[in-house]
Amino acid sequence: MSFKIKAEKRDVFGKNASRRLRREGMIPAILYGGDASNVPLTLRKQDVFMILRSDTGENTVFQVSFDSESRDVMIKELQRDPVTDEILHADFIHIAMDKVIQVSVPVVSVGEAVGVKAEGGFVDFITREVEVECLPKDIPEHIEIDISGLHLRQSLKAEDITLPEGVKLITSSDTILVMIEVPVKEEEIEVEEEVEEVIAEEEEPEVIGKEKLEKEKEGEEAEEEKRGKEAKEEKRGKEAGETRQEKRGREAKEAREEKREREEEKAKEKE
Repeated sequence: MSFKIKAEKRDVFGKNASRRLRREGMIPAILYGGDASNVPLTLRKQDVFMILRSDTGENTVFQVSFDSESRDVMIKELQRDPVTDEILHADFIHIAMDKVIQVSVPVVSVGEAVGVKAEGGFVDFITREVEVECLPKDIPEHIEIDISGLHLRQSLKAEDITLPEGVKLITSSDTILVMIEVPVKEEEIEVEEEVEEVIAEEEEPEVIGKEKLEKEKEGEEAEEEKRGKEAKEEKRGKEAGETRQEKRGREAKEAREEKREREEEKAKEKE
């Protein structure tokens, strides 16, 4: 199904103008690309919803007409309100129907895996979209992968996809799309938690004992260092005391000798 949307060129800008448009059920938009410059537009919000609800969603190629022009376009980006999810603004991009483009296409699984049906596993969807390259008219709605033959711990990769004619895979071929996982039993979870608790209990006293030994060792080293300092100070004090005593004795002896010499000289002078 081809969609055609009517739009109007927009010549009023700003937040207030955009609010007025949204109150009237319209949204501001910009059309990018093509030979001409970017075109600011106004269109009905319901028309955008119609495109999004189609089978190809945001990958839908549709026509936008304004004034006397009509262009093939796709949705490039939608700006939404983070609280209400309301569409606030739309960006469209002009598409040349004869040139290839790259788009993201959803991956859909079909069948029931043996690993789920008979072996008690569950499907773990790891990659839900793949990037492909093709002409706009060849964009697939989705890509199917058959998981019915998968056993436990088996997977399908991007290289296992069968693509439609004219579609080229861009996503890395070794990208895992889906895997059949083994569920973890509640008993195993409880045992693991108990083991972790026991390990934690065993490690805690060891850590405490280690810290205590380290503190005791540090205290002994500090005490020994203190005693060493005191001994050195005492030794230096003794050495300093003996040197002063010797000095005083030497000075006293020298003084006595000088006094005797002076007395002897006086006695010679009297003679």
